[in-house]
Amino acid sequence: MQKTAPAAGAPLIGITLDSEEPGGYSKFPWYALRQNYCSAVTAAGGIPLVLPHEPAAVPAYLGLIDGLIVTGGNFDVDPALFGASEKHDTVKTKAARTDFEWAITKGMLALDKPVFGICGGQQLLNVVLGGSLIQHIPDAVADALAHEQPNPRDQAGHTVAVAAGTKLHAITGAAELPVNSAHHQAVDAVAPGAVTDAVAPDGVIEGIEHPGYRFCIGVQWHPEFFISDGDRKLFAAFIEASRR
Repeated sequence: MQKTAPAAGAPLIGITLDSEEPGGYSKFPWYALRQNYCSAVTAAGGIPLVLPHEPAAVPAYLGLIDGLIVTGGNFDVDPALFGASEKHDTVKTKAARTDFEWAITKGMLALDKPVFGICGGQQLLNVVLGGSLIQHIPDAVADALAHEQPNPRDQAGHTVAVAAGTKLHAITGAAELPVNSAHHQAVDAVAPGAVTDAVAPDGVIEGIEHPGYRFCIGVQWHPEFFISDGDRKLFAAFIEASRR
């Protein structure tokens, strides 16, 4: 099927990369990103631009991109960044990645440019805004769901209840959404000024937003898989916000 080229004036969307140590793809350090982050942006009318972890380039990136997606990955935000005195045994950090994502997220928020946090990106966004995280759901939530779902990530793992009156509800038009699930951490204390907009059946926070910004939304699932129409609407709304 022939792909449609982005329209003139399409917003440029920065997408953060994951980083890996030597091994597997290369004997040297390498970046990684699933293709559907980019294809979801393109399908919604944006132009994806991946962002290497170059702190000195952050000012240039801020002047270049119209919106930011902070992606997920197989790692965790350093608990010290939200004031935790101990680190759970399961926590795996990537300091260079987090330092870069912290700087560019704060920069985008300061400019009131749209920020969309996905999975670990939602966790980073909540901490940047002043919130905290549950370090390991099985140890903190009684009768927790399998948030590391056993079925493929392009299928739903559970549902989330969407809070009425929130921006997420206005965008999706849904009181409930099917979502995939690939995380062992989650939002604990929601950042000051932010609100919870989606919750799993076990009470785990699955979505946050900050009404003080043009578009500042984080979701714990991976909407780039377009499991539901709500996922498509979420990307469309993010791209539309990035046009202004």
